[in-house]
Amino acid sequence: MKKDINNRLGIIWILMSVSFASVMSILVKELGQTFDSRSLVLFRAGLLTIFLCLPVVAIPAFRRRLYFSKPYLHIFRGLLIAFSTHLGFFTLTVLPIATTVVLFFTAPIFATILSIFINKERVGLRRWLAVIIGFFGVLIVLQPGFEGSYTAMFAALLSSFLFALALAFSRNIVSADGSLSAYISSVLITFVISLPLAHPVLENIEVHLSFYITIVLILFLAITSFLRGIGDIQAYHYGEAAVLAPFTYLRLIIVGTFGYFIWGEMPNNFTLLGAFIIICAAIYIGQREARVKSKPLH
Repeated sequence: MKKDINNRLGIIWILMSVSFASVMSILVKELGQTFDSRSLVLFRAGLLTIFLCLPVVAIPAFRRRLYFSKPYLHIFRGLLIAFSTHLGFFTLTVLPIATTVVLFFTAPIFATILSIFINKERVGLRRWLAVIIGFFGVLIVLQPGFEGSYTAMFAALLSSFLFALALAFSRNIVSADGSLSAYISSVLITFVISLPLAHPVLENIEVHLSFYITIVLILFLAITSFLRGIGDIQAYHYGEAAVLAPFTYLRLIIVGTFGYFIWGEMPNNFTLLGAFIIICAAIYIGQREARVKSKPLH
């Protein structure tokens, strides 16, 4: 267990992360009515690059904290996060926001499967049952009667899978170079990848909102993304993942409420039932993993 474990402080940070992540999702949904999702990823990554590069250039102490001892791993993880972000933003602009967030909650389920192959972890029968139940929840959300785009739904699932894959590789990177280096490398790589992806749509941008309001919203999108990243880093530095995980699902309540009042989106019963099953499975996986890791080695 961490020497500086403080679950109460970790919960405060994770609630901050959830709040900013919810605002970020709402902004992507709203800006997606005007901009192509690829350009939104580019704008956000570009502003985050500026936010991060300024202290690196200006503050030597900040610069000395950066290490990139595993450059190829940084690049691979950065690519995973870049494409996961593009798929996630695309989904937010197409599907109802609550449905999108529900499908994003499959990341812990994918992470459990990937941990077997990447981190050589042993997964017992109970966690396997939780994984199967979680995917059953996904099938409920994807039921044929849903009025939405199946392409976007599978894009959300692929986004979660790529993000889970990035998390699986994060452990080695953070252990070797620190969370700050891992965060900066992912932002820079996302910006570089987004340049060619967004180029075809940049010339066709039509701003229907007031120019100044649009600029403020895009700037706010970058700021909330940055603060969400800081919240995640600090939360999992101080708190235990199994304790923090249930609080992350408050995001569904927040975005679902705003989705209803802003865009008139009402999740159907299948989405709500699938969300309940997925969240229960993910929470159980987190709790079970924590118990397994807390057992002393003989």
